[in-house]
Amino acid sequence: MQYRTLGRTGVQVSTLVLGAMNFGALGRTSQDEATAIVDAALDAGVNLIDTADRYSQGESEELVGRAIAGRRDDIVLATKATLPMDDTRNHRGSSRRWLYTALDNSLRRLGVDHVDLYQIHRWDPTTSDEETLSALTDLQRAGKIRYFGCSTFPAYRIVQAEWAAREHRLSRYVTEQPSYSILQRGIETHVLPVTEQYGLGVLAWSPLASGWLSGAVRAGREITTHRADVLPQRFDLTVEANRARLDAVEQLAKVADEAGLTLIQLALGFVTAHPAVTSAIIGPRTTDHLRSQLAAADTVLPADVLDAIDAIVSPGVDLAPEEKNDTPPALLDPALRRR
Repeated sequence: MQYRTLGRTGVQVSTLVLGAMNFGALGRTSQDEATAIVDAALDAGVNLIDTADRYSQGESEELVGRAIAGRRDDIVLATKATLPMDDTRNHRGSSRRWLYTALDNSLRRLGVDHVDLYQIHRWDPTTSDEETLSALTDLQRAGKIRYFGCSTFPAYRIVQAEWAAREHRLSRYVTEQPSYSILQRGIETHVLPVTEQYGLGVLAWSPLASGWLSGAVRAGREITTHRADVLPQRFDLTVEANRARLDAVEQLAKVADEAGLTLIQLALGFVTAHPAVTSAIIGPRTTDHLRSQLAAADTVLPADVLDAIDAIVSPGVDLAPEEKNDTPPALLDPALRRR
């Protein structure tokens, strides 16, 4: 396992992070299975576990908490808040009121007295940066969180938050957690240059592109990834973007074969090769899935392989741009463009 410094924190983290989104109802992963995955990951040298309150409506945090009981001090523990937890109006967002409540709920579910990294799951356009950063700074000073970060923020929002922190003398985000894979490279255009400029660590989620780069999606074969059951539209081959992804996958599989790698090793090695990226988040549902991904722990792609990838999917290009999670609200809601 390789280790890198997490942004400007001085904390050393593994280049593969155990993501717990599939723990619980979403991935149909039981406590025994979750504990076995955590055990195997820690044994392999993974030292950062990432979850969120929203994952299976808190069940993921509960499973993680039980799995790490008795060995908390050796784990860099990360969770998130902001996405709606239910239909109640104020059970969401990045206000001081909700973040205080959400963090207490997460600590209770995890069975810990603090988390190492508390992340704003999505930018909340209804709450000012000063409000959010002030609340996070106070939670940090209270010892409930060690550091805080953001997730899937557009580049301009990261810059705005940096300005607000300096303007109001508040603590800054130390990490950004964006979606990044060979098939979705849009963040190379704006986000990664900004994180490098401001010294943020980058924890990349969906490095296997929701299963497209796991080997479970190949031409002429039945699609076997679990994500196809959850998000069938993302694998519908009548959609032009999905046909483009399948064509890219077939070409990438050839590159991997010629390099003596699995497609998973190619995909994870690509993400961790970018100098702005600290770690890639893997989200296994089973220990078999985990082992196939841990095989990439020491993968370093040579320049000719990286060049071959660039020839298939150009730098800065998203093959499925409609799946981006950082689109400004005014592009999604006509009322915000015409008010």
